[in-house]
Amino acid sequence: MSSAARTPPSAALAAVLDGWRVVDALPTAYLVMDSGLLVVHANPAYLGMVGRRLADIVGRPVFEVFPPSPVTLAADGANPVETSFRRALATGEPDAMALQKYDLADAETGKVAERWWSFVSAPVLDAAGRTVLLVQRVEDVTDFVREREGLLAGVDRDAAWQERAQQVEVELFQRAQELHVTQEARDLAARRVTGLAAAALALTSAETVEDLERIVVGRTPALLGSDGGAVISRDDDGGWRVSVSESLGEHVQLTYGHLPHDSPMPGARAAVTGQRVLLPTVASGLAFTGQMAGVYAATHRRAWAFLPLVVQDERLGSLGVSWREEHDFSDDELDLMDGLAAQLAQTLKRLQVATAQRAAAEAVERFSEALQRSMLTRPALGDHLDVAVRYRPAAIGARVGGDWYDAFVTAGGATLLAVGDITGHDRAAAAVMGQVRSLLRGIAFDSDDSPAHLLNRLDAAMVGLEVDTLATAVVARLEEHERDGEVRRCLRWANAGHPPPLLVRPDGEVTVLDGTPDLLLGHDPQASRRDHLVALGPGSSVVFYTDGLVERRDEDLDDGIARLVAVVARHAGSTAEELSDVVLDDTEAVAGDDDTAVLVLRLR
Repeated sequence: MSSAARTPPSAALAAVLDGWRVVDALPTAYLVMDSGLLVVHANPAYLGMVGRRLADIVGRPVFEVFPPSPVTLAADGANPVETSFRRALATGEPDAMALQKYDLADAETGKVAERWWSFVSAPVLDAAGRTVLLVQRVEDVTDFVREREGLLAGVDRDAAWQERAQQVEVELFQRAQELHVTQEARDLAARRVTGLAAAALALTSAETVEDLERIVVGRTPALLGSDGGAVISRDDDGGWRVSVSESLGEHVQLTYGHLPHDSPMPGARAAVTGQRVLLPTVASGLAFTGQMAGVYAATHRRAWAFLPLVVQDERLGSLGVSWREEHDFSDDELDLMDGLAAQLAQTLKRLQVATAQRAAAEAVERFSEALQRSMLTRPALGDHLDVAVRYRPAAIGARVGGDWYDAFVTAGGATLLAVGDITGHDRAAAAVMGQVRSLLRGIAFDSDDSPAHLLNRLDAAMVGLEVDTLATAVVARLEEHERDGEVRRCLRWANAGHPPPLLVRPDGEVTVLDGTPDLLLGHDPQASRRDHLVALGPGSSVVFYTDGLVERRDEDLDDGIARLVAVVARHAGSTAEELSDVVLDDTEAVAGDDDTAVLVLRLR
């Protein structure tokens, strides 16, 4: 047999197994298989009947553990028991067999003994209606069959024989009546166990407390034969949150939807004390607290049971179950309710932990993004310029990164612009980005150095101050020159391995300022860089950006730049703010796992 065939149950099925205490407590024999007919569980009654240990059969194909003898097989070679299993799996309905001869080998001696059985197979469905488990109820009727066959084999039918025949007939009738009653009880237990398994599977899909409440209050009445249910859990605003089933009425939800933590109501007391509160009669409820009179009047339910939801001594709430008439609770019912409460408590704890983790992660992301945006200050430049900036965090991940922009006026009156990208897109990259951006500001503020020289100095400072990172950047300076009484402007820029800026003229012509880029920062502080110069006419714009705007895993960088050029050309006459929004909106649908910075300069 392959190792795959012996694989233990899945995590979803493992959640179900925690609820098999009810099955283990039953005197009837039950065998549980998955949809591939691998053994998942067997209760002690079954194991004792077939002489096996649970560890020896779990995870194995059922017909490897119990191979059919030749006399068991049909004329066409089919195994009738397997046929019954397959029929139940295919139809999703229980399948009962007539008395079945299925010989069993002794696990120690290997000797095969003749055995007769009564089999009923019941499928367990998940929320989508798929069969995930198959529960077989088994009864050994070998003695019954042998007794009947021995009686019919007699040939000397004298008075003693007739008397014995009548006696056996009476015993058979009495046994049939007993079996009928027992069968009904077992069928009810099987339905409840099946319902418990289905509820446990449904709970594994719950992602919010609201999901959990909907599953429990929706399934509890049918599972327990009750007439309504409620889930009591901690309220974020203090006290207890109560969610009741629709059958109890909206007015009940409005009246009892919230209880104080120290409420005398039985649901709150079970949650606080971690003990069952059982109120089988109206008298018992009124003796518990006079406030139950209002509950009886509002719900028209005369019996209540409240089971605490406890995980490792932590009290999370309680499960409430109601009946229309006064109701005595059997041990089987209490075991079943305890099993459901245990599953509910585990799920509730899982959801609370997941909610707390999500809230903490979201708080960290908000803080990180706010911190990054606080470092990306809005530029303040002269009246003859319009400058717009945008920052978009990565679509996934830490929501911060190493992309940045800057625009400021130096001590000498020059307008300096920069866009850069630190390797990585997480909080570490954001921290390094703050260092590099601040270094450039400090170097450039009281300096008249050209952009190329500023990049060289920044590279040397990063090495000297042990800012261990790689980065790309474009640094540009807006220059003004007067000729023949007319002021003319030009842009001087240098590029350290960064995507090229775009020059947008008023007539819609777009030029990619793609002079050969020099070496990126952080690789070789001795590398030299060159300045480039381009004239700017009135109404011209320059678009600076980081690679998150144009880089995609499934296309070349040149294709991304060409797409951006086409977008910018269509909106050449737009203001700096409008153009910034347009280029971001155009790439919003394909935003990836990289953050993006955009800076648009427009001459009025």
